[in-house]
Amino acid sequence: MKVGLSHVSPLWFSALRFATGAACLFGWQALRGDLQAPKREDLPFIASIGLLQMTLFTAFGAWAMTELPAGRSAILSYTTSIWVVPAVYLLGERIQPRRLVGVAFAVAGVAILLNPHAVNWSDRRLLEANGLLLAASACWAICILHLRYGRPASSAIALAPWQMALATVVLMPTALVFEGLPTGDGTAAFWLSLLFVGPVATSFCFCVVNAASSRLPASVMSTLMLAVPVTGLAISMATLHEPPSVDLLLGALVIVIGIAVNAMPSRPNTISLEAKS
Repeated sequence: MKVGLSHVSPLWFSALRFATGAACLFGWQALRGDLQAPKREDLPFIASIGLLQMTLFTAFGAWAMTELPAGRSAILSYTTSIWVVPAVYLLGERIQPRRLVGVAFAVAGVAILLNPHAVNWSDRRLLEANGLLLAASACWAICILHLRYGRPASSAIALAPWQMALATVVLMPTALVFEGLPTGDGTAAFWLSLLFVGPVATSFCFCVVNAASSRLPASVMSTLMLAVPVTGLAISMATLHEPPSVDLLLGALVIVIGIAVNAMPSRPNTISLEAKS
């Protein structure tokens, strides 16, 4: 996304990724004979995933990434555990003390990334960018909870193209209003970025994540997803040559510890309790 955003504006990049992602999934399902219209029970899940996880999460992240380095952006946008854990506790899901320790490490890692030494609190644009990333993570947290506690009639992969189509329908006119006509420069870097972000990161990865969200405890899913930005941080340092600060490295390390704590296998009786919840 960071590479692509140097060749196209953020809202158009977000709209194009879901347009290409939806086209790939619609085409693939049509070739397999699996294309089906969503059922009535699926409509709330098309709305929540299409509008929150896809439209707002992606648009907020892309917009913020024009102001912030890719590594920091990735980490802050995936801090869903900050929002999920208090919510699942209120909803009555049993959370192991070990899970709480893992989440506490994740929250501490985010606090390190947002400390006054790491963020210039007098720069309004930087503050807005960081705020957008936290808002994006809250949008995804709502979707994790919806998938965990709700039960769509159709599978994640059956609903994905309809969710992406909804995101496209919302994002394209929004991009036209705020950014004017499509801004892609047509270079090879633009097309390669779009081909990866659309068919691979959107068509494949969104289906996998949403399928996992319906099977794993919400507190576990939200913390394990922090593996994505930590990997993104390593890649951004290697390919984009982003200089790692002490705050960034320390925050990432603390988050990795939280992931490791949550990823440890549960005892058999605990697994059954979590599955029931």
